Amino acid sequence: MESTKTVGEAITLHELDRVNYARWDRFVKDAADGTFFHLSGWKEVIERAFGFKVYFFYTERAGQITGVLPLGHVKSVLFGNSLISVPFCVYGGVIAEDDESAMVLRMAACRLADTLGVDALELKNRVPSNQGWPVKELYVTFRKEISQDPEENLKAIPRKQRAMVRKGINAGLASESVDGCDRFFRIYSESVRNLGTPVMPLKYFQLLRAVFGNDCDVLMVTHEGKDIAGVMSFYFRDEVLPYYGGSIPLARNLKGNDFMYWELMRRCGERGIRVFDYGRSKLDAGSYSFKKNWGFSPEPLHYEYYLVNSTAVPEINPNNPKYQLFIKAWQKLPLPVANRIGPFLARKLG
Repeated sequence: MESTKTVGEAITLHELDRVNYARWDRFVKDAADGTFFHLSGWKEVIERAFGFKVYFFYTERAGQITGVLPLGHVKSVLFGNSLISVPFCVYGGVIAEDDESAMVLRMAACRLADTLGVDALELKNRVPSNQGWPVKELYVTFRKEISQDPEENLKAIPRKQRAMVRKGINAGLASESVDGCDRFFRIYSESVRNLGTPVMPLKYFQLLRAVFGNDCDVLMVTHEGKDIAGVMSFYFRDEVLPYYGGSIPLARNLKGNDFMYWELMRRCGERGIRVFDYGRSKLDAGSYSFKKNWGFSPEPLHYEYYLVNSTAVPEINPNNPKYQLFIKAWQKLPLPVANRIGPFLARKLG
C-alpha cells in the first residue's frame, strides 16, 4: 500500500482482492466514465482464461473508493510486451472522482510499466485525459440511444439499411437466446477464421457467461433450423454492447447479420435498454461503414501510451503490413486446425 498527502484525509493506493469486488463494482457503476470493461469480473476472466498477471489498482480516501484502474500484462514474442487497461476490451483507463486520485493511479501504472520493462503502457480511454501522452488515432466507437418502441427504432435506421433488415425478416430468419456457448462458438470460430484472425478459446466465452451471469448473453440466428449467425452481448447499466459476433457465408445472402443486430436492438429496446453500443471499429474499415449505415455516428476513442522500451506507439492491428501474410495464410487453414492453434495465439493479442 502506498499513500500521498492531501488536504484532510490522505489518498491510499491498493490492489483489488476478492473481499472488495462489490465495492469496486459499485464505484464503477456509479461513475460517469465507468464501463462494463472496468468491472471486477475481468480480473477473474483474464486470470483464469489466459493466466496473465493482472493489477487492479484502486484509491481510497477516508474508507471510500475514489478511483480505479484495471491493468493486465500481456507478453509475447510475436505481438510484444504491453501493460494494458484492459486486455481484450475496447474501453479502459482511469476512472476517478478527483484529479488527485487519477494522478495517483496513473503514476502507479507508470511505475509498474517501468518495473515490468514493457514496451508500452496502453490506456484505452473513451475521453481524453489531456496528459500529453502519445495517442493512437485509429479507433472510433458507435453509440446511440434507442426507443422502447420497435417501430420507432426501425424508422430511425436509414432507408437502405432498413431494407436489409426487412430482407432478413422476409427470408424467414428467427432469433433465440441460448444457454451455453457451443452453438455460438461453432459460428464465431468459422467467422473469425474467414477474416484471418485466431479465435479465442471456448473456455474464455464460457467464463464470460459464468462470471458476468445475466449481464452476458448469446443470441443466435437460424434459417430453417440451422445456425447461421450469433452474437455475445454485454449489459451495463442501461446499455447493451454486442461484442463478439459472427456468421457463416450463408448468412450474407440472407442478410443474417443485419437481422441479428436488429433483433438484438428490438429485444433490448422492449426490455428497457436505452443505449445500443455498437462498439469499436477501425477508421474506414468494413465494420465502420456497416455501423454508419445504421445511422450511428462515430465517436473517436483516445488510446494513450506511456512508452517504456518502445520508441513509437505499438501497431498491433490488422492494418500493420507485417501481419498481412499471416492473415492470408490463416484464412486458408482448415477450421479444425485453426480452432486448435488459434487459442494459443489469440491469448497474446490483448
